[in-house]
Amino acid sequence: MIEFIKNDRALILRYKANRFTGDAHWIDNKIKNEGSVTLRKTFTFRKEDTLDTQPINSDQNIELEAEDDDTRDFTLGTKHKGYYKIKKEILDLKYDLLIDTNLPIDQGFFIANRDISIFRKIDEQAKDQIIIGNENENAIPTADFFQLIKTFPTTTELNHYANSRIQRVLKDYLGTISDAQKKLESYLSKKKITPRPKTNQLREYELKKFEFIRDELKSMLSEPDSYSERNWQDAIVEFLLIIFPKYVSVLNNLKISDYYSSPNRTTNRYIDITLVDCNGNIDIIEIKKPFSNCLLSTRKYRDNYTPKSELSGSVMQTEKYIFHLNKWGRAGELEITKSRKSELPKDLEVRITNPKGIIILGRDNEFTHEQKFDFEIIRRKYGNIMDIMTYDDLLRRLENIISMILQKS
Repeated sequence: MIEFIKNDRALILRYKANRFTGDAHWIDNKIKNEGSVTLRKTFTFRKEDTLDTQPINSDQNIELEAEDDDTRDFTLGTKHKGYYKIKKEILDLKYDLLIDTNLPIDQGFFIANRDISIFRKIDEQAKDQIIIGNENENAIPTADFFQLIKTFPTTTELNHYANSRIQRVLKDYLGTISDAQKKLESYLSKKKITPRPKTNQLREYELKKFEFIRDELKSMLSEPDSYSERNWQDAIVEFLLIIFPKYVSVLNNLKISDYYSSPNRTTNRYIDITLVDCNGNIDIIEIKKPFSNCLLSTRKYRDNYTPKSELSGSVMQTEKYIFHLNKWGRAGELEITKSRKSELPKDLEVRITNPKGIIILGRDNEFTHEQKFDFEIIRRKYGNIMDIMTYDDLLRRLENIISMILQKS
């Protein structure tokens, strides 16, 4: 087992052997023969990280034991300006890690279920140094970090996600259907389609159509990890084409020309998803899987909730695509129409006429009143060029459509 000890100079990791692992001499042999030893698939120590037998005073009133057959102590981090500085080589990160010295530190701070290294997972997504807590403006706030730890799945959840993902993949091959599909199929099987349906009958079909999309979307939101990013986007786009029937074509991975990023050459950019309406006008859509806490910071800046990088990055990306499309102009219209002719309705020509962006990401179902207010201000700021929607927005729109149809029935 491992435990952590704070003293006036450093953060110590102590390894204690047990009856299953035997004594701790295997660590000495590993370092001697291979140059390093890795504990719990997370911490990699070399000879210079091992502590000698000199006793060190501990903030926790725990005296470090002299080296024996069962215990080995390692310097995990050293104190540096209010932080424990952990060398990047120990955790296999891009930069040294900084952790507020006042934070409670235990095994769960570093290791998730199935010996998943928490900081290595964060480092895979981060471009800059990881800093936890204290006053640094680039630090992850303490509350956010502990919330992040809580979101790492348990073993039971991992098994559930794996089973859900398998079921989602097999569905495409074995023809299994969701509960929402079963309800729709059951309804349709009971209806007799007449040659000339009345308006009320058409409205009834519309009702079932939107109820199906709502129920299917709720099901997807309950298990988003069972979808790949691409499959999630494809499913949401199908729903959008029904909710917003003005769009007639979906163009995936659209190549556009960027004349500005590199002064001496034209760069090709690729937009994941673009929509073309019935008049040929093109719009851009960004669809992100619904990760939690990706919209607003939990820590206020001058009494305001500010957008997180997931939101601000999506907005910036969409603005750039709109900029490049507008600058491409008529040449772009002709190029897109020619290269994607087979994906467009016959004789429809693409038009680049002040394209709009649609961004769908995140959840707002746990926002406070103040967060809802600040988020609405952010959305309205960009309202003239893009529509920023959460998945809860999408559900509310569906509920309103269903309510309207019921009122007219």
